[in-house]
Amino acid sequence: MHFLALAVCFSVAVSLWLRQAPAWRLDLGQMVLWNYATASMLCLLLLHPRLDASSLSRMPWGIALALGVVLPGLFVIMGRAVQSAGIVRADIAQRLSLLLSLAAAFTLFGQRVNAWQLLGIALGLLAMLALLARPAARALRGDAALWLLAVWFGYALVDVLLKLLALRGANFGTALQSSFVLAFVCMGVAQALRLARGTRMDLRSLGGGIVLGLLNYANIDLYIRAHQSLSANPAVVFAGMNLGVVGLSALVGMLWLREPTSRLNRAGIVLAGLAIAALTRAAG
Repeated sequence: MHFLALAVCFSVAVSLWLRQAPAWRLDLGQMVLWNYATASMLCLLLLHPRLDASSLSRMPWGIALALGVVLPGLFVIMGRAVQSAGIVRADIAQRLSLLLSLAAAFTLFGQRVNAWQLLGIALGLLAMLALLARPAARALRGDAALWLLAVWFGYALVDVLLKLLALRGANFGTALQSSFVLAFVCMGVAQALRLARGTRMDLRSLGGGIVLGLLNYANIDLYIRAHQSLSANPAVVFAGMNLGVVGLSALVGMLWLREPTSRLNRAGIVLAGLAIAALTRAAG
């Protein structure tokens, strides 16, 4: 479970860094581009991926290509969702992707359900509702609902793709390196189009992207390792990751950012802790 705990910490760190980007006048698109360049270099230096013909021939290129498109695209989709529907609704859509991830664990991956898992999932859903509870906001306008749906499906899709990547026989470093390079190429094409329209590259966003890459690499690497170490319990990883991020984000917001919280929010933190304990017990 230590891989999962560390993945949660780095995931929250990524969110905190992205939230600071507008205040520091960082360009999100450029940050995402350099983020994947940094992550690719780290993968090359730390994991020493096998790039010989034999390893590349066994690489699940379909999954890697899908991740190369989906991973950078989610940064853009999340930004659009926040702008059109507000950060609260966007966060809710992201965390409720847990429902689709769990459905995949029990259908696509054939995991059996036990009492501890059901208890953990039930407590976790209650925790998310309590943690994300906010006063009613104004009605959705324009294409906001579509962006929220894209966030919901997108994060669940990443969960499933990472699980499939962990299950395949390809070299772990090779698969991860390929995904990062493909993501960099996709974002490079997008930024080239922006440059053609007059956008300028800046060093500030380059630095921000390098930091984002360090955090993002650690998050994804540790998350895949959590799936590998708990290969018989994908639901535990899916639920633990989502619940851990929600609970830790709530604690960071309350204790560090001094965001106001209600009694219901604080009860949600307790419920999230109980849910993670139940899921840990389910993992045996």
